[in-house]
Amino acid sequence: MKVIYSKHYNIDLGLLNYLHPFDGTKFQTIYDGLKKNAGVEFVEPSDAVSMDIIDEFLSSIMQHRVRNKNGIFQALEVPRIPLIGFSFLDRKILTPMRWGVAGTIFGATQALKNGGVYWNVSGGYHHAMQQNMEGFCIYNDVGICHQQLIKNGLLSANDKILIIDTDAHHGNGNAYTFMENRHVTILDVYNAGIYPTSGYTRDRVDIPVPLPPGTDGQTYLQRYSEALEKLDNDYRLAFVVAGTDTLMSDKLGGLCLSIDDVAEREKLTLKALSQHSIPTVMLGGGGYSKDSAKSVIRAISTCVDLVRQSRDSHFS
Repeated sequence: MKVIYSKHYNIDLGLLNYLHPFDGTKFQTIYDGLKKNAGVEFVEPSDAVSMDIIDEFLSSIMQHRVRNKNGIFQALEVPRIPLIGFSFLDRKILTPMRWGVAGTIFGATQALKNGGVYWNVSGGYHHAMQQNMEGFCIYNDVGICHQQLIKNGLLSANDKILIIDTDAHHGNGNAYTFMENRHVTILDVYNAGIYPTSGYTRDRVDIPVPLPPGTDGQTYLQRYSEALEKLDNDYRLAFVVAGTDTLMSDKLGGLCLSIDDVAEREKLTLKALSQHSIPTVMLGGGGYSKDSAKSVIRAISTCVDLVRQSRDSHFS
């Protein structure tokens, strides 16, 4: 299993870590929990994605907003702190996120060239879009990646792409980004009773699985399995936003999955994509509980043998 990790992913604000429930250093915890696993090979991007590449994706207004501290504070859902300037936010938060975007581009590029699964423990910023940033998502890594893959000749504009979003929150940013692109299929399983509640973006989802708050693991997995049966073989690449905010211990997701349920979910995902021989990049997505890192470690460890067994179906 190729796992994409960089020490630069980690967001450590010291005492300011308590301003937001997201554990910015969980990426190091995931690495520490997997580094002795012989079935895991760690790989990493060579550098953070450049602002020039990000600007190619953003609207002109957003090019200015992503360089303004007030807009960043709003998107991060933390109170404005007068003594903290943009340079601090850029160094401590935005640069790690640009490394996460680079990890998505790296993973997608390698999956297209080599086949198989590349698991980026960061990325999955599915609330960001060309015109907006919100929900702790500044840069839409899937959209930026898709644009760069076409620019670099690894994909054509007509290639079919699959986005599977199993984060507890509806991926409104991805839905908006690909609103007019019918070559992109979106499967989204989410808590229908929480943010974001935009009907406009929910209607864009091709295979919607809206769930009521408090949905248990068994029901979630059953509904998700039924949705996966609707996939076909024509996709050149799959992006999977594998958020762990579906855990019962997560205060923001409002669902009731266990760590074992999340691991089973990732097995279902990879089995389905293996059956259709779709190169895949897994993305970290949301996850705001103390169990998030533990859940990712369990999921990757559980999927190592599955990926090994599927090598003959273009998984390596």
